[in-house]
Amino acid sequence: MDKIIEVRHLKKLFGDNEVLTDINFAVNKGEVVCIIGASGSGKSTLLRCLNLLELATDGEILFHGKDIMKHNMSNAVYRAKMGMVFQQFNLFNNLTVLDNCIIGQVKVLKRSKEAARKKAMEYLEMVGMVQFIDAKPNQISGGQKQRTAIARALSMEPEALLFDEPTSALDPEMVGEVLIVMKELAKSGLTMVVVTHEMAFARDVANRVIFMDNGIIAEDDVPDVIFNNPNNERTRIFLKRILEDR
Repeated sequence: MDKIIEVRHLKKLFGDNEVLTDINFAVNKGEVVCIIGASGSGKSTLLRCLNLLELATDGEILFHGKDIMKHNMSNAVYRAKMGMVFQQFNLFNNLTVLDNCIIGQVKVLKRSKEAARKKAMEYLEMVGMVQFIDAKPNQISGGQKQRTAIARALSMEPEALLFDEPTSALDPEMVGEVLIVMKELAKSGLTMVVVTHEMAFARDVANRVIFMDNGIIAEDDVPDVIFNNPNNERTRIFLKRILEDR
C-alpha cells in the first residue's frame, strides 16, 4: 500500500487543554477516510494539524515517509499537495470565481496565467461552475461557493484533499449538490480525508471511518463495522443519538 500520510502519536495542547491525545492512523493512496464524532471531539483540529494550519505539540506527521514538522518543505508547497476545503469556503471576495482558482497556481506552483486558466476551467467544469466564472463570491449561493472552493483546491492538483465539514455551513437544499461533487471525486480515485456530519456519505462513500471521542481515536474500521456493529460503546451511543436526531 502506498501511504500518502501517516500520523504517529500526535498530540495537541491549547494551553493546558489536551485536545488530541496519541493519535495514530494512516491514509493510503486512493482511500476515502471519513472522520466522525461529536462537536469538540478534536476532528477539525486534527485536520488543521495535517495541513499545518495548527502546529501539533508532539508526534509525527509523515508525508510519503518524511516528517513534515521537521522537513524543510515550505508550508505553501506542502499545502498545494495536501489541499483543504473549509467549512466557510475561504474564497477571496474581491476575486471572481475563475481568479480564485487561478491565483494559487500562479503564486505557489509558478504556472503561467494561461496554463492556470486552462487548469481552472477544467475543474470548474467538473464541479458545474463554468457559467459563474465571472461572478464574485457574494453573487453566488453557498453551494456554488463550496463547489468553487473544491475546484480551487483541485486546480493545485493535490495528492490528497482534506475536507473540514464542507456542508455544515450550507442550507439543507445545497448540501446535495456539494455531496454529488465529492462522490464523483471519490469515484475518480482522489485520496480524501473528510470530517463530516453526513452519516450517509460516510457509510456509502468511505473506505474507512474514524470515530473520534474526546481527542482520541476511539474506533477506526470499515463503514459496515462502524455503522452496523461498532466495537466501542461510545461509537454506538454517538450513532444512536445522531441517527435518532435525523
